[in-house]
Amino acid sequence: MSIRKAPKAESQTDFFVPTLYDVGTKDSRSIMDVAVFRLSKRDRRAGEVIHYELSDGHVTVSGGAAGMASVWDYDLVLMAVSHLTEQMNRFREGKAERPSRIFRPHVADVLRFCRRSDGGKQKDDLVETCIRLNTTHVAVQRIKKNSNGKTITVDEGEPLISRYKIIKSDTGKPEYIEIELADWMHREITDGKNPEVLTVHPDYFLIDPGIGRFVYRLARRAAGKTEAKWSFQTIYDRSGSSGTLKKFTENLRKIINSNNLPEYSIEEELGNSGPLLVMTYRNSSVRMEDNASPQCTGNSNLHRRHKIEATFSIPNKAKTDACM
Repeated sequence: MSIRKAPKAESQTDFFVPTLYDVGTKDSRSIMDVAVFRLSKRDRRAGEVIHYELSDGHVTVSGGAAGMASVWDYDLVLMAVSHLTEQMNRFREGKAERPSRIFRPHVADVLRFCRRSDGGKQKDDLVETCIRLNTTHVAVQRIKKNSNGKTITVDEGEPLISRYKIIKSDTGKPEYIEIELADWMHREITDGKNPEVLTVHPDYFLIDPGIGRFVYRLARRAAGKTEAKWSFQTIYDRSGSSGTLKKFTENLRKIINSNNLPEYSIEEELGNSGPLLVMTYRNSSVRMEDNASPQCTGNSNLHRRHKIEATFSIPNKAKTDACM
């Protein structure tokens, strides 16, 4: 099975979370089409480097001494992106002030948002999550044309979160966390009138295998509300997997056999150069040619009645620890 059961607490308490968003602008496409995190729970990949060669440059992901950030660590970034997008929507409507890069959620709300159980170990794990996100560095090189039509190369890099702070209770357990989003993520959402963000199904958090999460993210961007086909080899290359292609293919076929990812039906098809993964939006009757350009749009909502109070701070109006 690819999907784990939701925490028991969800059936006992109603709560509200904003629509789940992921950054998906065209300018960040080279980053979002590869795994900027590890997909394995057991292999921490401390000090390792993943290098992706792309058509317009390359992406390099470097893990710190505490380990490379995982796809499950990235849930915290998704939460921050979702709240930032909601707050920017209110700002554009004139209903709120422009948010900064600082995000301060209560630990219990993080676990609720990410659909995890609210236990002591889960709270402690969030400290390690912040460390790994802060020490996993993503460097991007892009080759593009400038305003004069000349070809230029742009190199930039940043950790997945710029900094973090943990506020603990008198029992020593984490109560609040404060993270500062990477500058490029903040710019993608706050610059421009209509940033291109992708909605993500809330059951994404219940996908257990790391490969399953990567395939869903790939389908969400490549297939949108239609269909996309990618070769097993390309998916393997873009996943950053440290295992062999044979083992990756074996695990990918387990996901295909389960075929229970949110929103998308997946199947294997024989291609000219090897097996292909066919990702089809379940409510779509549209069949696309292999080389057609997929549309990356869609929406998904999860509305529950107890509001999560995590917010972004307003520039020059940062809260003190005592206010939290």
